[in-house]
Amino acid sequence: METGSPHAAGATGADGATGPEGATGPEETAGAERASGPEGAAEPAWIALPPGLLRMRRLLLVIWLGLVTLAAGLVPGLLAGPVWALFALPPLALAVWGWVMIERNWRSWRYAERADDLLISRGVLWREETVVPYGRMQLVEVTSGPVERHFGLASVQLHTAAAATDATIPGLDPAEAERLRDRLTELGEARSAGL
Repeated sequence: METGSPHAAGATGADGATGPEGATGPEETAGAERASGPEGAAEPAWIALPPGLLRMRRLLLVIWLGLVTLAAGLVPGLLAGPVWALFALPPLALAVWGWVMIERNWRSWRYAERADDLLISRGVLWREETVVPYGRMQLVEVTSGPVERHFGLASVQLHTAAAATDATIPGLDPAEAERLRDRLTELGEARSAGL
C-alpha cells in the first residue's frame, strides 16, 4: 500500500521516530508487511500522516507563541527597562519545546486498513491504539475547517455504535480522506448487511 508520505521514508532514532536519513524504522512499516507472533500472521501495513499537518501545527505554534513572546518582552522592556525584556525567554523556550513535541506527536499518528477493521495508533508517552470494526461503523465524515482547507488538509471522523470506539484521523490529503470515507462506508455497509 502506498503512503504518499515522505515521513514514512526516514531513519529511526532512539525514540522510534523516523529521521531524514532514508531508512525505515521498526514502528514505521508504511506499506511493508512482516510476520509477527507464533502464528506468523502478517502485521498490518501502517500509513503515516502527511507532512502538511506538521507544517500547519508548527505555523500555528509560531504565530501564537510568537505573539506571546513579543508581548512578554516588548511591553515590559519598553515600560520598565531592558532587563524586564527577559520575560520573553519563557514563551520562547516553550516555543522551542513545542516545536519538537509537535513533530513527535505527528510521527506517532498512523493508521492501517485490515480485512475486518481499521486500526488507529497514536501517542508518544502513552500509546493508544483504537480498533474500529467495519461492521460497527454508523457514520464516516470528512471535515475540514478554514485553517485545514488553507493547508489542503481534511480529517476523517468515524462514528460507531459504541462511543468508545469513535475515532478521528487528522491531517489527511482531501483525496485520501474521501477515498478512505468511501472505502470505509462501503466496507461498513457490506459487513452490516452480512450480520
